[in-house]
Amino acid sequence: MEGKAMVRLMAILFLAIVMTVTLIRMERSGDLPPLPGREAREQPEDSLRADQRRCQRMGEAAAEDADCLRVWAETRDRFLGRTPEPSTPTASDEGR
Repeated sequence: MEGKAMVRLMAILFLAIVMTVTLIRMERSGDLPPLPGREAREQPEDSLRADQRRCQRMGEAAAEDADCLRVWAETRDRFLGRTPEPSTPTASDEGR
């Protein structure tokens, strides 16, 4: 009896592997329709994204670039859900 259960288990595992491989291949080849909620949406042009890519291509030099530091600060604020604080004049700025 134990032999029959082992054969059934092996058959189920084999079928599960075959079905998984088939689904992966169909998804990669584009034969599967997109899943609900996973449709490709047009992304609006985001200048921040382009700036991030530019800074990424700069490599280590980006750590010295003021524009890249600004882009990273804006990215961090977006990620954390912070809104940019309005600049308020400080005591040293008022005397000018």
